[in-house]
Amino acid sequence: MGTLWLWLLSFFFLVGLLCTLGFQLMCLVDLEFDYINPYDSASRINGVVLPEFIVQGVLCFFFLLTRNWLMFVFSLPYLCYNVRLYMQRQHLVDVTEIYNQLRWEKKLRFFKIGYLIILFFLSLYWLISSISEEDE
Repeated sequence: MGTLWLWLLSFFFLVGLLCTLGFQLMCLVDLEFDYINPYDSASRINGVVLPEFIVQGVLCFFFLLTRNWLMFVFSLPYLCYNVRLYMQRQHLVDVTEIYNQLRWEKKLRFFKIGYLIILFFLSLYWLISSISEEDE
């Protein structure tokens, strides 16, 4: 029963991360089509960047504590990238440069979403396999 809760918790963490990145991407698209001004877009994105980094760190640490080495190894590059961005102080979107960096920021968010979708499907597979093991 413990593995079921483990995979269920990681499933919800990944859904939360995907929703956070979807929100950031939506803000960038709204900015691109001029539905929102640069200040509002940057403040909305910057408001959810740190929680995204924290949730990813907790998820990676959670995989390490529960000894899910495969998922830990798969989630580690994303965590290292986030830590590198934070240490170089490049994790926040600059209001004055947001139009110049719009294409790069969108590509970055799409790459992160793609990476998290792979982790999501791996977590979903392990969740379904742990449910089937509980039924037997």
